[in-house]
Amino acid sequence: MAKKDPYTEFLKEDFKDLFGQLDLTDVQRKFLNSRWLDQVLWMEKKANVSRDRHYRLRLSAIILGVLVPILIGINVDPERKILWQTKQSITIGLSAVVAVSAAVEEFFHYGERWYHYRRTVESLKTYGWQFSQLSGPYVKYPSHREAFMSFANQVEEIIQQDVEVYVTQVARTDDEADQAPPPTLPAVHPTDDD
Repeated sequence: MAKKDPYTEFLKEDFKDLFGQLDLTDVQRKFLNSRWLDQVLWMEKKANVSRDRHYRLRLSAIILGVLVPILIGINVDPERKILWQTKQSITIGLSAVVAVSAAVEEFFHYGERWYHYRRTVESLKTYGWQFSQLSGPYVKYPSHREAFMSFANQVEEIIQQDVEVYVTQVARTDDEADQAPPPTLPAVHPTDDD
């Protein structure tokens, strides 16, 4: 069974408790749980997984990449065959791990995925908190029920932008990236539902 992340569990319970206190219809509350909170928790998890993989691969390449020249510099008499062969095998093995780590990171773009998911989830959380407090773009609404349509539209815009950026920038091959200019993100503005 998968290990549960305490922060994710805290977020889930905290937001569900908060949603329960807001004056919303059942359908609006369902959207908050099924669409907004689900996306926040999913992207939080994906950001953390991508960050961890990025760190592991990069640190492996960095640390082992530093050790390889040190091993090469160690002078072992070739007459001492076992020691010399052991040094050669370790050096070649570490070099292979460095190359594989760098290639896997380059292929999967875990660093870019981490930044992408982190930026999107933080944007969703910001709008969620602003909606819950009727602040920021929702300050003009007298109630959560009235602000909800603007909030729902904002969430869908963020999710749509997330998909567009992921497909065009994050999940691309290096050949595709070289051939096409990177798309720009449109400005995100809440829908004016006056």
